[in-house]
Amino acid sequence: MSQLKKEDIAQMDRNYFQSLEQEILVEVACNLRELAVEQMERLEQNSKNSSRPPSSDSPYQKGAKKDSVENNAEIPNPKDTDENDAQNPNRSVIDPEEKDAAAVNESAEQSLADSKAEKRCAGKQPGAQGFWRDAPLIPEGTIPHYPEFCAGCNAPIPVPVDQAPYMGHHVLELEKTSSGIRIFCMLHHYYIGVCSCGHETKAQPGEGNISKVEGRKKDLKLTDYVLVGPMFATFIAALSNRHRMSRVKIKEFLSNWMKTELSVGTIDRCIREAGVACFPVVEELVKELQDANIVGLDETPWYEKGQVKWLWVAISQTIAVFHIGTRKKIELLNLILISFTGWLVTDGYRGYLDRERRQRCLAHLIRKAIALTGALDQKAAKMGDWLLKELRGLIHAMAEGGEDAQKKCSPILARLKRACILGEKEEYSKLSSGQGDSQ
Repeated sequence: MSQLKKEDIAQMDRNYFQSLEQEILVEVACNLRELAVEQMERLEQNSKNSSRPPSSDSPYQKGAKKDSVENNAEIPNPKDTDENDAQNPNRSVIDPEEKDAAAVNESAEQSLADSKAEKRCAGKQPGAQGFWRDAPLIPEGTIPHYPEFCAGCNAPIPVPVDQAPYMGHHVLELEKTSSGIRIFCMLHHYYIGVCSCGHETKAQPGEGNISKVEGRKKDLKLTDYVLVGPMFATFIAALSNRHRMSRVKIKEFLSNWMKTELSVGTIDRCIREAGVACFPVVEELVKELQDANIVGLDETPWYEKGQVKWLWVAISQTIAVFHIGTRKKIELLNLILISFTGWLVTDGYRGYLDRERRQRCLAHLIRKAIALTGALDQKAAKMGDWLLKELRGLIHAMAEGGEDAQKKCSPILARLKRACILGEKEEYSKLSSGQGDSQ
C-alpha cells in the first residue's frame, strides 16, 4: 500500500469525497487515519520514549538554562590592582578602566574563536565553491517506473499510454562481463497514473532503512533516487573496506581506469549506504551466532569525534560481528543473548562474570603468568614460572590434537587447578582469587 504524499492529500477536497462510493470512501478514510496516527506518534516522540537524542527535544519544553560562569567575562577588582601596584613600584601603571575593557575584549575574542572552532565540522564547509560535470551523462537506455496501486483507494492502476514522465534521473551502474567489468548509465523515468476514482498517483523512487547518528546534521536514508546504483556502490565499498583505499584514491582509480568521474562526497555516501544496507545481514549473523558452540568476546576503546566509545567483537568459527557502544554490561546483549548455551572465551572484564559457561582466554592468562615471573616476591615468581609452563603445554597439547589430546590435557588441567588452589592461600595479591579480574 502506497503512503500518502503531499500532492495526494492536495487532491482530496469535498467534491472528491462526495464523488466516492461508500466502500472506496471507507478505504480512503482508513488511509487518512493511518497517516494521522503516524504523525501523532511522531509528534509525541522525545528523547525519553524513543531513540532520539536529547538535542532533538523541543527547547520550549525544557527548563530555563542556568547561566554559565564561563560565558561571563571575569572583571578584575580595582582594589587588587592598586595593592599590587603599591607593592611593586617598578610595574607600569595601567588605568583600571582600560584594563577592564581589554580583559572584556580579549574574553569576547576568545569566545568568538571558540565558537567558530566548535561550529566547524569535517568536510567541505557551507558556502564553499562546488564543481559540476563538464559534459552531461549519456544513457544507454531508459527504465520506466509506473505506480501500481492508487494512493487514495488502493485499486490497481493501468499502465499509462503515450504519457510523458513527470521526473527522471540518471544512474551509473556496474555489471560483470565475460572479460571483466564495465560502468554504464541508465535513465530512470517516473510516471503519473490516474485511477478510475479520479485520483492521480505518482510513481516514487523506492526508500529503505534510515541511519540515525547523534550529532549528524542529516540522517542517511537508502533510496533509489541516487547517482550510483547498488552494484556500483557495492564495488566502491569493497575498494574502501576490503582493499583499504581512501576516498581520494578511489576517485582517482575510477577516473583513470574506469573513465568515471565521481566526487569524494558521492564516494563517501556510497560507502555509508553499503553499511546501512548491511543492517539486515548483521541481524541474521547475530541470530546464527547464538547457535555457536564457542564464541570469543573482547572489547577495546573506540574514538568517534573525540568521544571515547567501545568496540565490541564476537567471533565464532565462521562469524565475526562488531558493535560500537558504551562499556556497560547491557551492550553485550547486542551480540550474545541470555539464551546463549555455548561457551564464551573472554578476558577478565567483570561484565562477563555472570555467564556460567565462560572460559578465560589463554592468551590473557599467559600474559598474567609472564607478569608473575617478574614479581619481587620469590614465591609469586616461581608460581608464575609454573603457570606459564603448564599453560604453554596445554596450548601445544591442544594444537597437536589427535585421539590422545584429551589424555594429554587432563593431567595439565589437574596441575593448573592445584596451582590455583595453592595461589589462593598466598598473601601476594595477584595470586589470590578475584584480583586483577577487572581488566
